[in-house]
Amino acid sequence: MKKTLWLRLILCYLISVVMVFILVNTYGMTLLKNKLKKDQINLLYKEASLIANAYRGNIFVENNLDDDLASQFKSIDTYLNIRVWIVNREGRIIADSSNVNNPLDINLNDLDPQFLNKTLSENTMFKNIFREPMLSVIYRVDYNFRLRGYIVLHSPMSEIQDRANMYLDVINICFLIFFPLLFLIFIYIYYITARPLKKLMKAAMEYSSGNYTYKLNIKGPNEYRDLGAAISYMAEEISMLDDYQKKFVANISHDFRSPLTSIKGYAEAILDGTIPTDMQDRYLNIILFETERLNKLTSSLLELNRFESRSALLDIVSFDINLVIKKTAESFEGACRSKKITLNLVFSSTETYVDADMSKIQQVLYNLIDNAIKFSHNNSKIKVSTEEKGEKVFVSVKDYGIGIPKDSIKKIWDRFYKTDASRGKDKKGTGLGLSITKEIIQAHNENINVVSTEGVGTEFIFSLPKTAGY
Repeated sequence: MKKTLWLRLILCYLISVVMVFILVNTYGMTLLKNKLKKDQINLLYKEASLIANAYRGNIFVENNLDDDLASQFKSIDTYLNIRVWIVNREGRIIADSSNVNNPLDINLNDLDPQFLNKTLSENTMFKNIFREPMLSVIYRVDYNFRLRGYIVLHSPMSEIQDRANMYLDVINICFLIFFPLLFLIFIYIYYITARPLKKLMKAAMEYSSGNYTYKLNIKGPNEYRDLGAAISYMAEEISMLDDYQKKFVANISHDFRSPLTSIKGYAEAILDGTIPTDMQDRYLNIILFETERLNKLTSSLLELNRFESRSALLDIVSFDINLVIKKTAESFEGACRSKKITLNLVFSSTETYVDADMSKIQQVLYNLIDNAIKFSHNNSKIKVSTEEKGEKVFVSVKDYGIGIPKDSIKKIWDRFYKTDASRGKDKKGTGLGLSITKEIIQAHNENINVVSTEGVGTEFIFSLPKTAGY
């Protein structure tokens, strides 16, 4: 049998009903009887005390029971169902509320020598006197430091049981009324839990099948609505990831296919003799160039993957960022000369020490300066500067080139993104440089920002922690 939520709720309901019924009619019954017995004992003591205080020692004189006292004893017997015995010091019953004019000619010491020494006796049963067990209270009466006698009150034990049964019947009737209401409550709980769960299951099936446009509308408790919102958000993220994966595959296929096609074509042409021997060196250089491009693309992808999986470890050291900028700038001397670009280095201090991974920061600088040169006009300038502010050092790479379109600024950090849609202007680029740059800066728990105006230029600014003491 399939264990559904409805079945579980029904089982819980039935178990609750049975357990409550058993608990009330066993443990509850015991508690009730004990409470009623305690109340009855208190009543018996109270009545015995009232009789003793009202009549003092006069009641222990034989044949001295006047009409008023006899009437009171009969009233106690009739209305309270309490049998009253007046017992003298020798243990002989001299008055009995059940037979005032003709008391029992019985000595209690003959029936039970220890009876009058007690204060309370449960299930008292004197043969030929009581027809059922009695609850007895023995009240000793002393006058002038002398024992005058005893007032013994009896109440049937069956009365306590009958009263407990009556109360228990009322309680059971209340539960019989309450249990249908409880069943309705269980139905309501099922309604507010099972229906949202079914909708969530339906949505999960739709999303797992790729239908990310399925609308999930959950009504009910806030917890279910929050869960529904979380699942919808997860579906949107998965949808974006799915789109990203498709674009990723398309982009990487494009970037791999182009050089592979060139390598394959030129290699076959060399092998079949289509390319003359004197031209082979030129095309072998093209094959080598495309091979290096593929190697660079593969290395970049592996590095990005290490950062995303948090497996890239940083070697944090203290170094002079100005010196690193100078060395990095020197590597672009040829590229700057070919485009007649002037590279200005502006430092706020002669030495500026930071705590970071030097090789990774050098890679960041290389990517940013390379981009600046790539998208700068001939005979233009590029400014690389550092500025200290508090505990931070801000590094800026600013060009005065073509700039970035406004709608593309947020996309430049995406993998394979290039502002040139035709992908023809930058044959060497992989579209991964800025993605790697951002991952490196974020791995240092720092920030990188871009300010760009199309046709005016672009400035990248990132922060690094300043070395303490400098």
